[in-house]
Amino acid sequence: MIYLERFTFPDDGREFDYILEIKRKCYTSFYPFKVLSSRGLKRLDFEPVTILYGGNGSGKSTALHVIAEKAGLTRGAPFNRTSFFDDYVDLCGMEARSIPAGSRIITSDDVFDGMLTVREVNDGIDRKREDVFEEYMEAKFGHVRLESMDDYAKLRRQNQARRQTQSRYVREELGMNVRTYSNGENAFHYFTNEIGEDALYLLDEPENSLSPQRQQELARFIEDSARFMGCQFVIATHSPFVLAIRGAKIYNLDAQPADVCPWTELPNVRAYYDFFARHRAAFEEKRD
Repeated sequence: MIYLERFTFPDDGREFDYILEIKRKCYTSFYPFKVLSSRGLKRLDFEPVTILYGGNGSGKSTALHVIAEKAGLTRGAPFNRTSFFDDYVDLCGMEARSIPAGSRIITSDDVFDGMLTVREVNDGIDRKREDVFEEYMEAKFGHVRLESMDDYAKLRRQNQARRQTQSRYVREELGMNVRTYSNGENAFHYFTNEIGEDALYLLDEPENSLSPQRQQELARFIEDSARFMGCQFVIATHSPFVLAIRGAKIYNLDAQPADVCPWTELPNVRAYYDFFARHRAAFEEKRD
């Protein structure tokens, strides 16, 4: 599904005219002005999965934030919003169908905040576990006298404790202990929980905190969400596993000017390929 069809950024001339109109001279940075224009990025035409590739400082995250603001997408974590950001967004153009409710931008900070939330839940579970253990011992070996309706709850808890082991009683009282997942697994589950159906999602370097195996699982999840769940994705990444998503349209922001490029020709991917090609013998040698 395609909700966002086209996006245009101001060129050098429009940016120069804007900066020339500013009377105050105390600014050392006009961010996000001059970032994307220096890459020659003027226009993006979107597919169900569109990827922005580039090294640090290439502007791929800047482009995502600009698009998110223009499209009015929901966001969680704050971002580098300068006093010039809104003016820059006003100079951008967008062609889109109605953006569905639930569409949002997901950044590395959002994922990290989600992982911190999991840690806080686990800390709370640790603190509560001792209380539940004491409750179990009291319920199992105590004696309940039915003198009022309030005592029925105590009796139910006593019967429950006497039917179960301590570990099962504590586990059921606390619910699922999310500590059973690693940080990488929690990061992966963050995406699968936050990405729903029929919506536009902007993902900023989703591979952070994910192992190569999890990156491949995320890539398959994105593929399936685009093909079967009515989702559209715009992704900033340099992960070869994400770049290899079938049918993805990739803009190389390291090129001058920025242009569409097959994933197999991207410098980052070629670096991986060349490295493993040099060490092919080590992988193919027979081991006793």
